[in-house]
Amino acid sequence: MSAHRGAPGATVRAWLPALLGITLAAFNLRTAVTSITPLLDVVGAEFGFGASGAGFIGMLPAAAFALFGATTPAIARRIGLERTVVLAMMLAAAGLVLRSLAGGMGLLVAGSLLALAGMGIGNVVLPPLVKRWFPRRVGLLSVVYITALQAGTILAALLAVPLAGAFGWRLSMGSWAVAAVLAMLPWLALLRDSPPAPESTGGDGEGDAAVDDPVPAAGATALESSPASRHRVWHTALGWGMALMFGMTSLATYAMFTWLPRIFTDAGGSPAFGGAMVALYTGFSLLGGLVVPGLAVRMRNSFPLALACALAQFAGFYGLWQAPMAAPWLWATLVGIGGCTFPLGLTLINLRTRTPGGSAALSGFTQGLGYTLACLGPLLFGILKDASGGLAWPFMMLGASVVLMLAGAWQACRPRFVEDLGPDPAG
Repeated sequence: MSAHRGAPGATVRAWLPALLGITLAAFNLRTAVTSITPLLDVVGAEFGFGASGAGFIGMLPAAAFALFGATTPAIARRIGLERTVVLAMMLAAAGLVLRSLAGGMGLLVAGSLLALAGMGIGNVVLPPLVKRWFPRRVGLLSVVYITALQAGTILAALLAVPLAGAFGWRLSMGSWAVAAVLAMLPWLALLRDSPPAPESTGGDGEGDAAVDDPVPAAGATALESSPASRHRVWHTALGWGMALMFGMTSLATYAMFTWLPRIFTDAGGSPAFGGAMVALYTGFSLLGGLVVPGLAVRMRNSFPLALACALAQFAGFYGLWQAPMAAPWLWATLVGIGGCTFPLGLTLINLRTRTPGGSAALSGFTQGLGYTLACLGPLLFGILKDASGGLAWPFMMLGASVVLMLAGAWQACRPRFVEDLGPDPAG
């Protein structure tokens, strides 16, 4: 795999650390989320919070991702993409350790926010890093980093309860800081050696580019986007469609991360079973991460993928509402397939942009606004569950979010580049 045309030795020295760094950083982007949700009953009993407190904690990831999704492009322009991902992993490691030392709700929230700040920065900076280092392998590298992201998500959920049973909940949650520290090492090596960076291309990232633009050396602060492209995204139907698609996908995802274990335990399952169902749910998103990017780069308009995901999600939500323990594996599988609009959205960030700077701008807008919308998922689910005393209202809310996701996907999947769009909202 060659990242760009150039001296083979220099190229290998550049892209090997970049590939490892992207993969390890992606692995860490959800560990702070799914390492706590299977333990909310245990932690809640120790710190004295119930369903509303669990809903608040479930809202924190989306809130942190929204805030830092909006601010990360400015950080990256100031210190460079590679230094930004190092900062992200430092914050993630520090927050995970701090959270594991919490003696009450305040420090638990503060540590969570610090870890999630790092992960929110990482969310935004990874797509432009793929665009920078592997411009002609966007589909392949999207598979790699989305697979790593989902693998970290699954393992944190699957191991949370067993690790807590063996070593206590503090070590269970804090142990993931080790992975965040390891993710810093390839980037620090790359910045130390400061090799020539690969080239940037336009087009779809799969070898069809017509223009080659040089990318700054590792750690450089300039990104290849005009000021117009950075400020234009919010004027376009493409930008708003991406944000709506990503936001509604994430709203449902974080509602499920938070409430799926509780749904099964309320229906008679054990906490370990609830954690296993979260892992299964995420596992099918992992399968989607292996398949969806490759399909998306080969489709002129990938809306049929979004529609298929929506149908699976409707079916899974209906099963969880009506009879969660009747076929729990099936419901978790269907809802997991429905969440495959997440890897589709991440892939579209690069397929709808020509440059790393355009990718950073679209990524920041999409994830900043998208995660702002996603904040509502866990909180509304908890409020509606408490108000109605059942699951009908929460799942009606999630069904409506799927409809809105499709409305966003209709715009996001149309083939065009954000750099080419004027301020006309019609795109």
